[in-house]
Amino acid sequence: MKNELIAGIAALGGSSLGSITIATVPIATTATVPAAGVAGWLGLTTTATTIVAAPVTLSVAGIVAAGALLTYGGYQAYKLVNKNQ
Repeated sequence: MKNELIAGIAALGGSSLGSITIATVPIATTATVPAAGVAGWLGLTTTATTIVAAPVTLSVAGIVAAGALLTYGGYQAYKLVNKNQ
């Protein structure tokens, strides 16, 4: 029974139930752009760095699967503790 339960939870973790954004972090991106003025007209380039917001997302199915595995582990620990008393 427990192997089927763990296999089912693992399959759920791999499914696509969508994702949720848990945070937005700033990251720096660098790009090569033409230089300003006459230098750009002559074909010289420079680098431009911009700060953009990048979302941190987690899979809903992964969150559910992790919660299920933690709950199952807690249940097994509870059974073990009560068995030894």
